[in-house]
Amino acid sequence: MPRSRRIVIAVFPDVDLLDVTGPAEVFALANRETGGRAGYDVQLAGPTGGAVTTSAGVRLVADLSFAEVGGRGAGRGERGGGGSGEGRGGGGVIDTLLVPGAVDMLPEGPVARIDQDVVAWVKETAPGARRVASVCVGAHVLAAAGLLDGKRVTTHWSTAAQLAAEHPAVTVDPDPIFVRSGRVWTGAGISACMDLALALVAEDLGEEVALTVARQLVMYLKRQGGQSQFSVPLSRPPASRRDIEELRTYIAEHLDADLSAAALAGRMALSERHFARVFRQETGTGPAAYVEAVRVEAARRLLESTDEPLERVAADSGFGSVETLHRAMRKQIDTTPAAYRRRFRTTSTRTSTATSSSTTA
Repeated sequence: MPRSRRIVIAVFPDVDLLDVTGPAEVFALANRETGGRAGYDVQLAGPTGGAVTTSAGVRLVADLSFAEVGGRGAGRGERGGGGSGEGRGGGGVIDTLLVPGAVDMLPEGPVARIDQDVVAWVKETAPGARRVASVCVGAHVLAAAGLLDGKRVTTHWSTAAQLAAEHPAVTVDPDPIFVRSGRVWTGAGISACMDLALALVAEDLGEEVALTVARQLVMYLKRQGGQSQFSVPLSRPPASRRDIEELRTYIAEHLDADLSAAALAGRMALSERHFARVFRQETGTGPAAYVEAVRVEAARRLLESTDEPLERVAADSGFGSVETLHRAMRKQIDTTPAAYRRRFRTTSTRTSTATSSSTTA
């Protein structure tokens, strides 16, 4: 008989809808694509059971109350998954405990909501689960439950500073879309819940099944955890000056052009000193740093999706040489082009040129 994997997803008032339904859909498709071999049994657990209104206003129905979940005593290393005869009731070992989040919108911006009843339940329940994962600001709940101390984690970029300030024992990295630290996984927000769920499927059933599910979801690709939550333009605030916004578009579309501060200042008809001051005020960074970040992002996309030799990647992304690309990637993301390609490449073909170029880096 196929092994059963019991997935318990916490739901509570104002929970983010996609944080719940996104992973649930991934697990359901994994069941379908494997003819039931995946054995995922997804259960929603809420404070009292019954209907829960999400942040989108859509109501979900919890299968169980927190008190009915059970599943304690499995041990941290146990790989049981709740027998196939356990049905939709409580009890049985929890294979994966998935904790989404909720936010309160305050004048200063979004603030992760910490419901102490949910925290207490997670703290009590997590030791009996083989694997624990948070989605988006659900990381704040795991941290409040003491599950993230000493670990490197991620969360939605908008509340990363809050998480770091409230939990100094936790190493918060706001950039990756998900991070694994032992049996604890943390995911960024909000659509990254799909990437996290696919990674869990890949751990259980292999990359081929996860990629098959990704194709059924018509996802562009199954992103790996070390990839950034968002692109460089999205990570910078929109400029109030239209000419700076137009310049940012020009930079993105002309990576192989002369994008030195002097050249960009000339394009803006400003002195180099005045241009640098205006650009920093509008984007939060200097022209040279911004251009380098955009070029590194372009290089990352090429390394992920093509077999082009590193010389071509360097040229197409605006770097004058492989050595310059190497230095920039070391500075920006602390890795080399070759190492990044080995980890995140999504193409299946390999050219001898790409292989020989990689060895030079």
